[in-house]
Amino acid sequence: MDVTQLVQTLAIYALPVLFAITLHEAAHGYVARHFGDMTAYAQGRISLNPLRHIDIVGTLVVPLAILLLSAGHFLFGWAKPVPVNYSALRSPKRHMLWVAAAGPASNLAMALGWAVLLKLAVLLPDNSFTVPMRLMGEAGIKVNLVFMFLNLLPILPLDGGRIVASLLPSRAAWRYAKLEPWGIPMLLVLLFIPNGLSSLLRPILEASDALIRAMMF
Repeated sequence: MDVTQLVQTLAIYALPVLFAITLHEAAHGYVARHFGDMTAYAQGRISLNPLRHIDIVGTLVVPLAILLLSAGHFLFGWAKPVPVNYSALRSPKRHMLWVAAAGPASNLAMALGWAVLLKLAVLLPDNSFTVPMRLMGEAGIKVNLVFMFLNLLPILPLDGGRIVASLLPSRAAWRYAKLEPWGIPMLLVLLFIPNGLSSLLRPILEASDALIRAMMF
């Protein structure tokens, strides 16, 4: 990838990546507040301002490095985790499901929003504005689908793991929670082994992307 392609890729993916990660975290805090936990609210983390959620390494360096190294085929990153005190929720076990699901749901909503932008760019004549709009819309769909399905993997501390824990009987959930220290190492192994996580997610990502495009076009 030459310098021109590098700059173009960074320009196209910067906003989709930034908002996909940071609004995902804000959604957790908003739903946690709704169910009684004011921790994120007290720390100013229920905000649409990306600067409140950015982790320099996880939100900027790592996603863009992986994006470039994979030639645009894969993406991974994180923001500053929104603090959630599950014991402060009115019904901790039941409400944990909704707090966890809020992040992936926000990514789905953003994927649909970027699809609307893509639709608008396609309807308008090609010019210096609509071409970047189209490319950014396509990137926004891809980025948000990746983050949504990645976070739905049933591995703690990912959102999918929290959802599974909330659905299990109490004793089974306690045993499952003890696996959390192994979650991130397991995810990294899946991420970097050949045909690991990418081959697992690719079919569902392609099917979801095709479904969104069929809905819009």
